[in-house]
Amino acid sequence: MMKPSAILVVLLALLTRGASAQQPPNIVFFFTDDQTTSTLGCYGNPIIQTPNIDQLARRGTRFENAFVSQAICWVSRTTILTGLTGRSYGTPGNRELATADAVRELYTDRLRASGYRTGYFGKWHAKMPKDFRREDHFDEFEAIGRNPFYKRQADGSLRHETEVIVDRGIDFIQRQDPDKPFALNLWFNACHAEDSDRRPGIGHFPWPRSVDGMYEDVQIPEPRLASPGIFESQPEFLKTTINRERYFWRWNTPQKYQTNMRAYYRMVSGIDGAIGRFMKALEDAGMADNTIIVYSADNGYYMGNRGFAGKWSHYDDALRVPMIVMDPRVPEDAKGQVSQKTVLNLDLPSTFLDYASVEIPDRYQGTSIRRIVQGDAVDEWRTESFHEHFAVRNRIPAFEGLRNHQYKYVRYFDNGGYEFLHDLQNDPEELTNLVDDPDHADVLAQMRKRTDARVQQLGGPLQPLDLFNESTDPMPVAAANVSAKPDADGFVRVFDGKSLRGWSGDSKYWSVQDGALTGVADGTLKMNRFITWKHSTVRNFDLRVKVKVTTGGNSGIQYRGTMRPDLGLDVVSGYQCDVVADRPDYNGMLYDEKGRRIIARTGQKVVIDTDGQPWIVGEFPIRDFEPDQWHEYRVLVKGNHHQHWIDGHMTSDVIDLDEAGRSLEGVLAVQVHVGPAMKIQYKDFRIKHLPDNLPLIHAGEVTIAEGSLGVKPQGRLPKDWQPPVYAAAASVE
Repeated sequence: MMKPSAILVVLLALLTRGASAQQPPNIVFFFTDDQTTSTLGCYGNPIIQTPNIDQLARRGTRFENAFVSQAICWVSRTTILTGLTGRSYGTPGNRELATADAVRELYTDRLRASGYRTGYFGKWHAKMPKDFRREDHFDEFEAIGRNPFYKRQADGSLRHETEVIVDRGIDFIQRQDPDKPFALNLWFNACHAEDSDRRPGIGHFPWPRSVDGMYEDVQIPEPRLASPGIFESQPEFLKTTINRERYFWRWNTPQKYQTNMRAYYRMVSGIDGAIGRFMKALEDAGMADNTIIVYSADNGYYMGNRGFAGKWSHYDDALRVPMIVMDPRVPEDAKGQVSQKTVLNLDLPSTFLDYASVEIPDRYQGTSIRRIVQGDAVDEWRTESFHEHFAVRNRIPAFEGLRNHQYKYVRYFDNGGYEFLHDLQNDPEELTNLVDDPDHADVLAQMRKRTDARVQQLGGPLQPLDLFNESTDPMPVAAANVSAKPDADGFVRVFDGKSLRGWSGDSKYWSVQDGALTGVADGTLKMNRFITWKHSTVRNFDLRVKVKVTTGGNSGIQYRGTMRPDLGLDVVSGYQCDVVADRPDYNGMLYDEKGRRIIARTGQKVVIDTDGQPWIVGEFPIRDFEPDQWHEYRVLVKGNHHQHWIDGHMTSDVIDLDEAGRSLEGVLAVQVHVGPAMKIQYKDFRIKHLPDNLPLIHAGEVTIAEGSLGVKPQGRLPKDWQPPVYAAAASVE
């Protein structure tokens, strides 16, 4: 027979368990930026490694048809905070700006009033009224943005914003009162590109260094909708918007596409690793069994599909987002389910309040998805969703319309009311516009009428636009000129003479002095230190710059370079026009830091054969240029033909036939070199971007004379070294 004391212990345990079961659940919301469903393993990507997010899907509910009402950062985010569509929360005449009434009470305020401790760490990108204070709506708040992604820590180290945000989240839960529920928002800046830094890879898509090297040996499949005809089928106003402009920043060449996709994948895997770290901390804190985890994104993302980048338009690439909700308390048969129901970002604030048993305001326009996650039969659910875009109307075409299981209808009301009607069942890629199809006239008329009604419900039509600015030529002659402002002679200023704006390098070595881009080394360098131009990659160009270097100084103008994060965030390897104070036979030569090293010494005309061997096919005089004086360097690159000059005197002329070793595009940089103490200065730095499609010179078009000598390589050579001699048997054909 059980002793009374033992019975008391059991009763207390049962009461405690019952009280725990009644405690409202904690809520953690992981929110990413610019992410499509196609970049997660649980949504079918066979390459990307996202084990922790996939585990959430296996334990929770993955929504196959999750969308945003407006595909742009700040509108999507404000929609979640307020429970209202952009058209409804916006100020008349300035719909991007939230009204004071709309943001007086956020969903977090309701949670706090019911006893929740709320935290917010990460990206805050919402256009709020003048007197709005973000900090007033959370118990703990810290805006953590990009620009830059790598945050300098107290010990001098750099830490990625993804890691910093999760650091704050872990600290938040470790200080949590176990008897008080919490709601924690961890809103990442990743996977948003660093728009001001267009250097492919770690420049444009910076990743946490913990995932260095991932995907480097993987060939990413090309965009599924990459056919030029798909882009050509778009109306003109979509072909000239920033969707197309940013395509040339990210995806327009195979090399740039591979580099940036690998970098983007690393950003996703970096988020996944951080989530794994958080989940372990949650488990260690004993809170995992009563914590709801939500994972979603603020909008979808064009990754080259249709010839586009970014988001902003009406296709599912922009509107569709991942959404995973994991409630550890649901029945086993509800774990790992995939829901086909249409859900929206608009539903999330209602869902959070529902989980907390807090009354959902009547003005909220979304619906809680809690019952779906629990595995309940939910027969009454939306069959149609409203989507719009009106942000940045002077540069992004605005639209409104409806999407249901069968059809999507939208109209671009600032562009003559241009309409699209897609049959999503028979044309899931949205390649065919059925607006002019007589067989769909009734469907079109019905969807127009329902769109009119929904617009009226949400706030009414928007006022006509006064002015629209095209962002790009659909097929620019030189992609590097997209977003650039060439002068009357076609040159773009690379350096403004006042600041390091537009450049990336270590301020320990680089500064602006006397109106010049200035690099300084004290003679103790263990590695060359670079500063890189961030505005575009360079392909074919005519570059002019005045250079002054001190006696003993060694520098170089790097071009068509590749960033080398494995060596350092500022390290670049590529072609180089050498700047050497005391070696006339090096000053102005062509060097290749990618591995081929000296290609042509100063005064040499060279052809690099298809096997990578440089042959001297001509020579010109070598001149001495005084140190500590300004000299004008010129680099002209057309296809695979490179020419260098100093003060109008040619120093190098090279044709590069080596397909394996050469580069046709890359970044622009300058460097300070290991060796003696030095000071290098660059001013009047400008570049003219030449057409992308300049022809390459092929082997059959050049002649290497019998008996031509090979270029003397760099490094210590045997005393009896003799240059190779070209023979007819080693023809370049």
